[in-house]
Amino acid sequence: MSKSMTKYQLDHFRDKVKRQFNPLIEDQELLIKQFKTQATDKAVAKLSKKMGADKVMAKFRLAEKLLREAQDTARTFFKKKAEKEEDKNLNYSFRHREERITLSDCEEQLRDWASNLAEKEIERRPEGARLKQLKDLKEKALDTVMEAGTPDSLAISLDQVSKKIGLSWNQDLTALPNIKSE
Repeated sequence: MSKSMTKYQLDHFRDKVKRQFNPLIEDQELLIKQFKTQATDKAVAKLSKKMGADKVMAKFRLAEKLLREAQDTARTFFKKKAEKEEDKNLNYSFRHREERITLSDCEEQLRDWASNLAEKEIERRPEGARLKQLKDLKEKALDTVMEAGTPDSLAISLDQVSKKIGLSWNQDLTALPNIKSE
């Protein structure tokens, strides 16, 4: 009669699968982030030009620059007037801002769209394919844990899945070297 697994054994196997796969997945995701950032930067410029947003944003950039200069001039003017004449209190609030579309709003929207394009492009790269394969293998290993009948058959099945990522399910540990104290 086969021995069934306890909840603790299932939890152990699930945790061990995560310990094996998560570092590999995190490394691959980190590698892909680098490519995604580069691809997004390139896609922003291309998408902006293709859509004609570059012209709109250039006008916006100039307008915001002129607006900042006017605000700085106004701020300087009113501060000097308030300092010269003691009876004039400077209570004009420059912080009040109505909800307006800004250049940074436009740039952020473009970056979001470009990021999605870059993500699709990365899925076609070897790094993206490897990440998908690692996630699929982790999912397969977790499914194997939940569908297994006995600990022995589970260990054999998980060893087969682990070999696909270059690991062994039951890893031998090396002994610590003896350190002689003098």
